[in-house]
Amino acid sequence: MKIVYICHPVGGDVQGNLKKIRAIVRHINLTEPNVIPFVPYYADVVSMDDSNPKERARGIKNNLHLLKICDELWYFSEKITRGMGEEMKEALRLGKKIKSLSKVFTNWTD
Repeated sequence: MKIVYICHPVGGDVQGNLKKIRAIVRHINLTEPNVIPFVPYYADVVSMDDSNPKERARGIKNNLHLLKICDELWYFSEKITRGMGEEMKEALRLGKKIKSLSKVFTNWTD
């Protein structure tokens, strides 16, 4: 099995984005038997204040470190946010495969 880091925007419509992330994780779990979707920032988003620069920095630091254990990064947005850009840059630095599923995801629902 491979561990895939799920890269998705969070800020702005936080609750709406968390709902989309849940749908992505559900879809992957139900359709990709050899993929473990990994969303480490989910816990940080629900437990810390993303608008607080210190808390946001800690969350990003956590995520970038955890990318090391992932096999790939899949992103699910046509707009790349600053946080997503940092994650993608780190994935490239680590030699991880990056895959866009932005257009595919638009058809997934809860």
